[in-house]
Amino acid sequence: TWVKLSEVTVKGAQYNSPECYPHPECLQGTQVDLLKHINGFLDDPEKNQLIWLHGMAGIGKSAVVFTVAERMRGLKVIEEMNVEKRLAGTFFFLCKKIECHTAGYFFAMLVYQLATNFPSIQKDVNRVICDDPALLDPSTPLCDQMGAFFLKPLWWLQIRLHRCPPLLFVVDALDECTSGT
Repeated sequence: TWVKLSEVTVKGAQYNSPECYPHPECLQGTQVDLLKHINGFLDDPEKNQLIWLHGMAGIGKSAVVFTVAERMRGLKVIEEMNVEKRLAGTFFFLCKKIECHTAGYFFAMLVYQLATNFPSIQKDVNRVICDDPALLDPSTPLCDQMGAFFLKPLWWLQIRLHRCPPLLFVVDALDECTSGT
């Protein structure tokens, strides 16, 4: 089942994918105040962990999101862990593959990355897929995919990581998402 999941993931949608090249990174000395605010917000476990950047096209939102993801990629949930990272998953809807614009691949991609970064839940994810293989079909309702591929795995991790800094999922260009497969 892990192989089946990997086959429906859109690796080109990861923030640092070669298919998203050139990567839109903030130049040194730009967006300093905004990045400082976002990083402080993400580092505070008492804060609600949803940040939504909005603004006109071309003002650098993707560069900010990429820069934040790049920083978080190197941070561990617990320093003693060498695999489990705070950057739990990314999906950039603007990349060149058609699947990168399709909502049906979104949750499968996020759970694939989450289980790769947190191998302790891979068996649980495999069990969910064995119980309902249709979840891998991109035309499966998003609410079903979200519950099985996103909420359940996060619940399994919540108990184990409850005193750790929050995990981070980075999504860019959600407005480019389509519902079709």
